[in-house]
Amino acid sequence: MQQRIAPLLARQIGFAHRGARAHVRENTLEAFALALRLGANGLESDVWVTRDGICVLDHDGVVKSRFRSRPIAEFNRTELPQWIPTVSDLIALIDSEIHISLDVKDTHAMPGLVDLLMSQQRCSQYWLCHPDVRFLQQWVGRVGAINLVHSTRLSAMKGGPERYAASLAEMGVRCVNMPFADWNGGLVALFHRFNIYAFGWNLQFPEVIQSGLLMGLDGVFSDWSDRLADEMQRITVL
Repeated sequence: MQQRIAPLLARQIGFAHRGARAHVRENTLEAFALALRLGANGLESDVWVTRDGICVLDHDGVVKSRFRSRPIAEFNRTELPQWIPTVSDLIALIDSEIHISLDVKDTHAMPGLVDLLMSQQRCSQYWLCHPDVRFLQQWVGRVGAINLVHSTRLSAMKGGPERYAASLAEMGVRCVNMPFADWNGGLVALFHRFNIYAFGWNLQFPEVIQSGLLMGLDGVFSDWSDRLADEMQRITVL
């Protein structure tokens, strides 16, 4: 059996990717509530901002109609389809034990999003992700206990992963998120040496989820909340 590597986090996070999207419509309050009932201890979604400054959750950031598609930024909150929730709706749904990972798809959402999250009691359980590390660097020192996460690929780490890890640590970005296929136990241990959390996404099958947890990933993302919960329970009894 694969040897277990200890994560940095005391309890690894099983993020339900866009809620329990394997079972119901993604990025809805129904999907997020079902994910929690199935045992996920983290929720993931994408953030956009409306014309009137409300942060909402959707993957593509467009409202589709029969004749055309329009970006969310062109709508006021009250004009959006009812199934699109706000970030505030999501926060109201969870308890203090649940982590939230938010992919900031519209950078204009960041100021209002940070203000909203910092007004809550559980800032250290919020994870804000973006693929541009320079954008994240602008927010270091301005987000309190909220965690900044760089979403990237192993192939994009110029100079190699060790230099990249050192750079993240120096600038104050606390977490890196890559597809599971880019990770191995050695890489997880490398980032942990720099006190950087390691997240992996696209873990769909039980054996893959188990492998990611055993190699010490601090957070794993899956469409299958039930599989996440089952494998996390198995890991805790090893």
